[in-house]
Amino acid sequence: MATRLSYESSEPPLMLEYVKRTDDFSMDADHYHACYEIYYLMSGERSYFIRDSSYHVRKGDLVFINTRELHKTTGVGSPGHERLVIYFYIEWLQKHYEEHLELLLAPFLQRQPVIRFTVKEQMLAEQLIQRLMREMTHAAAGRDLAIRQAVADLMLLASRQVDSSDVSSAEPFDSPLHQKMSEVARYINEHYSEPIHLNGLAERFYLSPYYLSRSFRKAIGLTMNEYLNLVRVRAAEQLLKDTELPVTEIAANVGYDNFSHFGKTFKKITKASPRTYRNTR
Repeated sequence: MATRLSYESSEPPLMLEYVKRTDDFSMDADHYHACYEIYYLMSGERSYFIRDSSYHVRKGDLVFINTRELHKTTGVGSPGHERLVIYFYIEWLQKHYEEHLELLLAPFLQRQPVIRFTVKEQMLAEQLIQRLMREMTHAAAGRDLAIRQAVADLMLLASRQVDSSDVSSAEPFDSPLHQKMSEVARYINEHYSEPIHLNGLAERFYLSPYYLSRSFRKAIGLTMNEYLNLVRVRAAEQLLKDTELPVTEIAANVGYDNFSHFGKTFKKITKASPRTYRNTR
């Protein structure tokens, strides 16, 4: 069971999505996008996999997801949670706050993506979130302006705290299992263009193939093949946009020795063939 509320401004778009769930929920496996994302957990707990590590996100935490960053949330503890997510493209920030781009984007560029405020700053963040909720619920005059200002204020609050000793960042899960699986994920990120197979990874990290397969899914929330395909397809998207390399060469460059398999996997994740993707970007 889920309660939803959404808002979207005109071009360039700014999107807000509120969801309250009473049951267990995990995001779809294939998840990264070209927009920036700010995730605020209003109640409950979540395990949030970002880039190559899993974080324990608690009520009041603010999560910053950079563009094209692999991420996925899964449940922790009791079922149910409540969250507000803000999405925007760089064009939105350039149009309204171009002179402050570097400052406002700072939280998206730090290594630790989860900001955990002290009590004082948390109260300010909560006030801004409640302002956004009121504006989303009641379409009063000037709603677009009010929402834009509240989002900017929230980003400014976080940006001022990035280098401050008054705020802490949530650290990745520190269990031996999570640490080891983060090592595996980092290895995949760095070596995706090479042949990668379960048995070879298991041998490299001194694990049994069964244990590696089961533990990776438990810690990351994705199977190893799902994660590997996401990393490779994301790299292929970038090459399709930035180069004129033939599609067959791009497939080989990102680790696929079977062009047909590359095409099917690419289309499954992006909903477009590699050539269609190139022609529409």
